[in-house]
Amino acid sequence: MYESFYGLTAKPFQLKPDPSFYFGSKGHKRAMAYLEYGLSQGEGFIVITGEVGAGKTTLVRNLFRELDSDKILAAQIVNTHLNSDDTLRMVAGAFGLQFEGASKATLLTRIEQFLRRCDQSGKRALLVVDEAQNLSPQTVEELRMLSNFQTDDKSLLQTFLLGQPEFRKTLLSPEMLQLRQRVIATYHLGPMDAAETRTYIEHRLHTVGWRGDPSIDDGAYVDIHAFTGGIPRKINTLCDRLLLMGYLEELHAFSPLQIQEVIGDIQQEFDVPAGDEELDDTQLHGLAVTVLKEQSSIDLEIMNERLSRIERSVVAVLNALKKILSSPKPKNLPSEPQ
Repeated sequence: MYESFYGLTAKPFQLKPDPSFYFGSKGHKRAMAYLEYGLSQGEGFIVITGEVGAGKTTLVRNLFRELDSDKILAAQIVNTHLNSDDTLRMVAGAFGLQFEGASKATLLTRIEQFLRRCDQSGKRALLVVDEAQNLSPQTVEELRMLSNFQTDDKSLLQTFLLGQPEFRKTLLSPEMLQLRQRVIATYHLGPMDAAETRTYIEHRLHTVGWRGDPSIDDGAYVDIHAFTGGIPRKINTLCDRLLLMGYLEELHAFSPLQIQEVIGDIQQEFDVPAGDEELDDTQLHGLAVTVLKEQSSIDLEIMNERLSRIERSVVAVLNALKKILSSPKPKNLPSEPQ
């Protein structure tokens, strides 16, 4: 919607994780170093945790882009609300294996045969499991068992686990002792500081051809960081809404005034509806946690497509209104009484 108004080649703050927008903050660079270290080891588990929207998925997609496909065959699982058997089916499907109607024993046999064929062809298999905080201990144990597939001198499968901070509690539970012994590195991806938040915003704008329009003053950057806490997805949401407002109101400069206006709109949208005032603080907190967890599992690509459809509809309505308002008034209409 606002791309042509500001001379941009694409939306700079889309929700969909896109490696072309990858920004190497201090935290992301360190997390990437851990992932690359894990790849160099060729075995075990690497665990990366971070808050919702911290950029874990974008990090991995950037890693996939840099992988040598002649040496590493990577697959990713993003739906983790599964039992252990279904997880095996997801693993088989991620590597392109037949899984429908197969028993657990058959699935394990197919996966092992596949991993051995990879090794014989000179490739290593890498499995990335996103949203690992949703995995049950039994499912995590099933993934650990897959790491038992080995040759005489090396593992046939390496696994990266990405999850929200609560996944660390799962790892620290007594039944996860054997898994912890196979974790070769862990890292928690924290938020960006104020300076990195500004650089992140400018990086995404420059990626789509930004040449200073719209301008964003120093105070606006401060307010953006204060509201988002340096979490990339929150920054994307706020800045996307900011550019949309700028387009609708034909603005070419943003100050704290515009930032606070957009923040007010966002906060108002999440106000408790009338009639729900009887909920106490504990209930409201539980409701908020539930909403956030459900939101984190939404397919972001579908969400982005839905938003694009809404934007196209709004553009059509705005163009129609502009035509109506700009059309000349018919001359034969009677004048208004004086």
